[in-house]
Amino acid sequence: MKIKQIEIVDIHVPGRSATTKSRRSSWLSTTQKALPLNKYSEFSQPGVNMPGYDESPLWVRITSEDGTCGLGRCGYGSVTGSMIEQVFIPLLIGRDCFATEFLNDLMWRANQRLGVEGHATIAQSAIDLALWDLKGKLLEQPVFRLLGGPCREKIQTYASTDDLDWALELGFTAFKISNPVHYDDGIEGLNRLEEKVALARETVGPDAELMLNPVMSYNLAFSIQVAERLQPYQLSWLEEPLPPANLSGHQKLKEAVPWLPIATGEDHHGRHAFARLIENHCVDIVQPDICWCGGLTEAVKIYTLAEAAGLQTSPHIAASTPYGQHFSLAMPECSRAEFWLASDPGIPLSESNNLPGMAVPVDGFVTPSDAPGFGFEIQPEWITPKAAR
Repeated sequence: MKIKQIEIVDIHVPGRSATTKSRRSSWLSTTQKALPLNKYSEFSQPGVNMPGYDESPLWVRITSEDGTCGLGRCGYGSVTGSMIEQVFIPLLIGRDCFATEFLNDLMWRANQRLGVEGHATIAQSAIDLALWDLKGKLLEQPVFRLLGGPCREKIQTYASTDDLDWALELGFTAFKISNPVHYDDGIEGLNRLEEKVALARETVGPDAELMLNPVMSYNLAFSIQVAERLQPYQLSWLEEPLPPANLSGHQKLKEAVPWLPIATGEDHHGRHAFARLIENHCVDIVQPDICWCGGLTEAVKIYTLAEAAGLQTSPHIAASTPYGQHFSLAMPECSRAEFWLASDPGIPLSESNNLPGMAVPVDGFVTPSDAPGFGFEIQPEWITPKAAR
């Protein structure tokens, strides 16, 4: 079955009227951002635009010669579209849509001068995911069966949120909180961070899993100080404390704090970036983002590298996308999945989900749709081709 058309599209899901009133605004409206640019105070406040961190989605629709369509998505839509239009579309049109390994290799080879660990790989993710969705629909199978079938009945999730009271009410038993400080904040920042973590531990109790997500806001020295200061609170892991390019820093951090698991990977793109982390014993939990790392084909390769090294894979926001849910259901060494809890407290998850066909967690567990492909229930009339750039 040949690829007939590849398009960048807009998806407009009709609005639904919420039947429940929120109790307050989500934690995102008041939380100080934690990203490398927060070194400078003008970029660290809630609601401030941070150039370079545009995560707006870009959707791709791939149509086979029999008219069946698959949908894929990536982030950073303002810059990834040109890669898809100028490189991937002319490269892939007319090829066998089932040949995902071959098509993945074509895209990697085309990427070598275009940022193989940057935006080119993010763009590749949307194409690859649309191909898997298309394959599932053509074979009338959910993607998790194409990956080998389910290895568990349901996926244990953890909530990424500072609204811990709401997450507890929803039935979550594991939690990841945001980071309020930068390494430039020094001792004052350490004190403020410890106060936040201590309150979080008190809120969720001594038996709950609790993680901290610095999002590349630390350097090596500050990461070690944080690990030592927070040792009494028994964190399950420290996530992405350093920028992805700092390989030696990751090595030294793992050596300096052997008691604290280090998780990272959402901003590492492609199997080669993860191979370096794994081969140099820098990481305990690998966290590819399936919409950024190169797609599902690449995520499986990353998983295999990690599994061979005895490491777990916990993809970035896996429980918040159909792509991550299908991956997590099929992979044995993927025992917990992240759910990005950003909706206002009091609004049921079923009302805040705006992606038809995607399951949401119930009492901390989620099971993806068993409909063909990724189970999207997006109607054709909701999809319109995006104007060429």
